[in-house]
Amino acid sequence: MSDAALVLTIIGMGVITYAIRVSLFLLPEGAHLPDRLLRALRYVPAAVLSAIIAPELLMPGGAFDLSLGNERLLAGLVAILVAWRTRNVLLTVIAGMGVLWALQAL
Repeated sequence: MSDAALVLTIIGMGVITYAIRVSLFLLPEGAHLPDRLLRALRYVPAAVLSAIIAPELLMPGGAFDLSLGNERLLAGLVAILVAWRTRNVLLTVIAGMGVLWALQAL
């Protein structure tokens, strides 16, 4: 890919990203989004977070690893359990990072 094509691609992706983010603010004042769309939009943060975290847990170093030697996966499972039981974000982060650091120290 040439430098010009790369720059145009980056600019194009920036324009698309901006257009998506600003589109809801440009709706007319009386416009209402369908209830089905509003219900679907509630799942976007969880889907994005999962898409970011899952590859790091399942593929550390770029190779798929479901073994007990995968510290990130084990720490992630502990964090998921803590989040499920407590619904406390700070406690979840502390538990996940604490387990990860402890496993890496061993």
